Amino acid sequence: MRFLALLICLLLPFSALAQTAEQPTGTITLTDDASADAAIANRIRDILGELDGYEDISVTVSSGIVTLRGTTLDPGKATRLNELTSRVEGVVAIENAVQESTDVVERLNPAMERFRIRAVQLIAFLPLALVALSVFVLVVIFGFWLARRQQPWERLSPNAFIADIYRQIIRLLFVIGGLVIALDIVNATALLSGILGAAGIVGLAIGFAVRDTVENFIASIMLSIRQPFRPNDTVEIEGDTGKVIRLTSRATILLSFDGNHIRIPNSTVFKSRIVNYSRNAERRFTFSLSVASDAELDHARTRALQVLNDLPFVLPVPEAAAWVETVGDSWVTLSMAAWINQNETNITLARSEAIRLTQAAYDADGIAAPVPSYRIENLPPSLQPADKAPVSKGSVQTPAPAPVQEVSATQDQELEKIVDQERAQTSRHDLLSETASEE
Repeated sequence: MRFLALLICLLLPFSALAQTAEQPTGTITLTDDASADAAIANRIRDILGELDGYEDISVTVSSGIVTLRGTTLDPGKATRLNELTSRVEGVVAIENAVQESTDVVERLNPAMERFRIRAVQLIAFLPLALVALSVFVLVVIFGFWLARRQQPWERLSPNAFIADIYRQIIRLLFVIGGLVIALDIVNATALLSGILGAAGIVGLAIGFAVRDTVENFIASIMLSIRQPFRPNDTVEIEGDTGKVIRLTSRATILLSFDGNHIRIPNSTVFKSRIVNYSRNAERRFTFSLSVASDAELDHARTRALQVLNDLPFVLPVPEAAAWVETVGDSWVTLSMAAWINQNETNITLARSEAIRLTQAAYDADGIAAPVPSYRIENLPPSLQPADKAPVSKGSVQTPAPAPVQEVSATQDQELEKIVDQERAQTSRHDLLSETASEE
């Protein structure tokens, strides 16, 4: 009972509002005319008969007072009855007792009618939509067929990667063009601006989210146009050294001298310091050796140059060089440098042989750096070392060094074969080209 009382209290203000809102404000006449009341009622019925939603409204007029009863599906229509009725001449007051209908069937009928009308419209629109869809599909198919052709894209582009970009642009243009034509057929071109606006906002958000990927993509384009290396070149990038296998749209693949694959993102490659060891066939190697502090330094330098120039793999031009690097307490350090043809000679083996033979020459001449010696003082007599007779430099016979060993670039050639095999298997993913411009 309390709930019903509360509900009545809540509904009473709305009922009063419906009855008192938009009441006529004109002067009330002194005479009561029944014919005028009938005319007012007929006029209101005619007006409501022309409007939707007022089919169940009854109208009675007595002494200019209009009483409205019945139900309507829209509560807003019941409120607007006061405004409409007050405009009829002769209306003194309005008693609006119209309520919102709660009948389930009555409320579902309009929805079902709307569904029926929309279904009929959809069936009538279906042939035109099929025509628009067919035109869109034909335009897209033609664009994809045109993009798959080798010409003129390969003729216009410096490499396969740029040609693929041209093809992607052609596909996108034909998809957009087909969409515009299809929307124009169904007279819905206004929808295109909304689609493009939403696509622009989404594209901007995605661009911020994947800016590293976009940067990598742009770097791939730049590297494919101006290639700083060729297949099988030995390069150093960000501290990684190896032979170039291929350049893809995302990364540069190297084969290290340990046989491992090194994948470096193109954005890193584009911004990094790149050392290309294969651009020039001539390559220099250096090393340092020490001689005794009392050795004749000019003799030591001349002896090193003699050894280097006698090596069959050392090039006469540019010339080999030797110089004094540092002077220490017990020895003097000399640095030597020589040039080789790295296409024929392995630089690591060549450097190893040069060090071995130069050190052997110093040992044979008795000018090699002595072994470090230390003197320990204040030892008890029982721990004192026994005195040994000094050994003269000439009393020790240094054995003759072994002849020059093989230093051909066999290892590099084997790695090149591995690179060639991998490139043959994945040639379609490679952006490197022998005809591209070099930096």
